[in-house]
Amino acid sequence: MSQILASPATRPVPLARPLTMTFGDNALLPLLLGDHDRHLARIEQKLGVRLACRGNRISISGTAEQVAAAEAALAALYRQLERGEMIDGPKVDAALRLTDPATEPRLPLSDLPAIRTRKGAVGPRSAGQAAYMELLARHEMVFAMGPAGTGKTYLAVAQAVAMLTSGKVDRIVLSRPAVEAGERLGFLPGDMKEKVDPYLRPLYDALNDMLPGDQLTKRITTGEIEIAPLAFMRGRTLAHAFVILDEAQNTTPVQMKMFLTRMGEGTRMVITGDLTQIDLPPNTRSGLADALETLEGIQGIGVARFANSDVVRHPLVGRIVEAYDQRYAAAKEHARERQS
Repeated sequence: MSQILASPATRPVPLARPLTMTFGDNALLPLLLGDHDRHLARIEQKLGVRLACRGNRISISGTAEQVAAAEAALAALYRQLERGEMIDGPKVDAALRLTDPATEPRLPLSDLPAIRTRKGAVGPRSAGQAAYMELLARHEMVFAMGPAGTGKTYLAVAQAVAMLTSGKVDRIVLSRPAVEAGERLGFLPGDMKEKVDPYLRPLYDALNDMLPGDQLTKRITTGEIEIAPLAFMRGRTLAHAFVILDEAQNTTPVQMKMFLTRMGEGTRMVITGDLTQIDLPPNTRSGLADALETLEGIQGIGVARFANSDVVRHPLVGRIVEAYDQRYAAAKEHARERQS
């Protein structure tokens, strides 16, 4: 493995003493920089540092925290290139989130967890994802809550595929409430599969990222992977399976209890949802909220809560979520003032 050497630059700057990183493999450096240095520009914009590249060296200028974060991000990205991985904008953003001075990742970048599938390793792209992946590895039942784009379902599916292909579970069962909590599907055209498939599409998409197409089709045909609406879970006991309930905020308390009690020997369960996106009829309590109040703190159950800073989709998604949260918070405050 080629070396990365970091040494203080000789010329001081007002903010802090700059740092110069030296990279041993000149062939990898253009990939680290990106086309027209776009990766460097992204790091400069996100961290507020100044980066200058000469030969196989990158000089970093900024505050002590900014310099340390940029150094860690560049080193992590370079190690990915050494392992044969490709770097794009989202991967640069992931490295920046994990080295942001304002956040506190639970593990050093070199020790971050990874979920290994046959299509490659899936790593965390935020501190919240790193903590979530640890919970998935340690707990039999995990609740994951947070806004869209935080990777709740994607990482759960990755863990399920990894455990299936390694023989730790015999099958995967993926479920979500179809349409609404009442699952009123009768008015839709087609047979039951055609009725529910559009609502289960996000689960298919995640599986397609984890398994080759022919293998995924074969495993679904043989029943090793089952994708079904929540109503199909009633009356079953699921043993030696990895079971995921997606969009769980749209379950009722009765449905949630029914689902949780399907758990059998050797089974793992993950329940994901967003309590700000409840589609239940008015005055109907969410089964996800009810379950958390009832079960949080019980041994064997882990709870992951994602924040807007964990959104790993397009940066605009994070800003949209933040804007809606601010609007809802202002509306609640206004309602309280009117009542007082």
